[in-house]
Amino acid sequence: MATVDYRSDPGISEKWKKRFAFFDQYGAPNAPAYKDELKKLPFGEKILINANVWSFFFGPLAIAIMGPWRKALSLLGIIIAVSIVLAVVGAPPAASRGLGVGFNFLCAICTNYAVYLKKVKGQDGWNPFEGMRL
Repeated sequence: MATVDYRSDPGISEKWKKRFAFFDQYGAPNAPAYKDELKKLPFGEKILINANVWSFFFGPLAIAIMGPWRKALSLLGIIIAVSIVLAVVGAPPAASRGLGVGFNFLCAICTNYAVYLKKVKGQDGWNPFEGMRL
């Protein structure tokens, strides 16, 4: 797959350039170097690198808009399947709400690396958990 030079692209914001540079230097979130370097960052930068606020609130829709639509569809499929299972089993509303918040966090932590793979590495697979430490 082709690698894109994001540093000179005026269409990419400084926030994304910072995220992409971190992924370039330290690897995927499941890499030991990534974990070690992430621990050294201040709290705000950890959140910037590790999570995406838009994806937390808007889930797979935000992920699809940012680029990796295949991963967004995979996440949406997982969310729908688990929701159907909860409805069939008759889970209490609190369990559904709790799982919903869990899915929001899952979307938030999967987004940045998925966008990096799509825009920088040119990889557009269906696995939303590629390179993640879950």
